[in-house]
Amino acid sequence: MSTTRRAAVVAIVVCALAFTIAVPLRTYLSQKSEVTEQQQLQSELQRSVTQLEGRKAELSDPAQIEAEARKRFGFVKPGETPYIVQLPEDKAPEQGQPQGQQPVPAGSWYEKLWDQVAGG
Repeated sequence: MSTTRRAAVVAIVVCALAFTIAVPLRTYLSQKSEVTEQQQLQSELQRSVTQLEGRKAELSDPAQIEAEARKRFGFVKPGETPYIVQLPEDKAPEQGQPQGQQPVPAGSWYEKLWDQVAGG
């Protein structure tokens, strides 16, 4: 065989090997990055589980449950006098309206929109 033919055969073999190795190498690299992402996600979830287990342990104490009920819902024991301090910037909720909700103005949707646009 001539030198040119040998070079062509070697080039074909090298190209075939490169294509044969390229697909598995690409798959390996993509799976490696996915494994890294999943490990990070797992560590974040493990931290979350640890925090939630700590919170669960805190709430197993009846005194902590009582403190949460007093803080969140304003519960008082029988015989205690509850006080609510309203600062000037706080608005008193209207009767029948849950706290944190704005009263719904009467009228159709386009009237409400026009009032908002008109600044009224």
